[in-house]
Amino acid sequence: MFTGIVQGIAKVSEHVIGAGSSKLVLEFPASALDGASPGVSIAIDGICLTVVEIFGNSSSFDVVGETIARTTLGECVAGGYVNYERAAKYGGEIGGHEMSGHISTTAEIVEISNPDGNHVLTLEVAPEWMRYILAKGFIGLDGASLTVATVNPAGTFTVWLIPETLARTCFSRRQVGDMINIEIDAKTQAIVETVERYMEARE
Repeated sequence: MFTGIVQGIAKVSEHVIGAGSSKLVLEFPASALDGASPGVSIAIDGICLTVVEIFGNSSSFDVVGETIARTTLGECVAGGYVNYERAAKYGGEIGGHEMSGHISTTAEIVEISNPDGNHVLTLEVAPEWMRYILAKGFIGLDGASLTVATVNPAGTFTVWLIPETLARTCFSRRQVGDMINIEIDAKTQAIVETVERYMEARE
């Protein structure tokens, strides 16, 4: 489990994409991997990946073809940057919201604006996912737990990013046209689908 509180940015050292899988090597800030060992989970841009090997401040991950197909990891190249979060620990402070690291879909940044010094992203997602995205609801974007500000019936929604989020994540590097990993809040999805089934049964 993750909380969506991104802990920092890791640099892509190597990404070799093979026929059905890939090998991803990331360089983390000093001490970010303290206590980690092969087999533990780390969320990379919101995607739950398993550590294969640790060497110094770097770690390698195997990425299966399904993950490459469903997420933005296939676009990662050496020299790029990703958000990371270590797995949550019971007994510690839990911010954000519960996240599994299982990506639902991707969304495209269609507009970036800065009203009154704020940083606002407008994203477009496939229509079938919009029913789970509610104003003031939770959503996971590249592993960051964020609150949906507004929802447009045309298929877009906005999130506002505070300076602390911009400093800790890769969002300040994102541009219009970039794709973002989306994890829909599981509780919201369950409620929406339950209500839909109930309404269908009454018809």
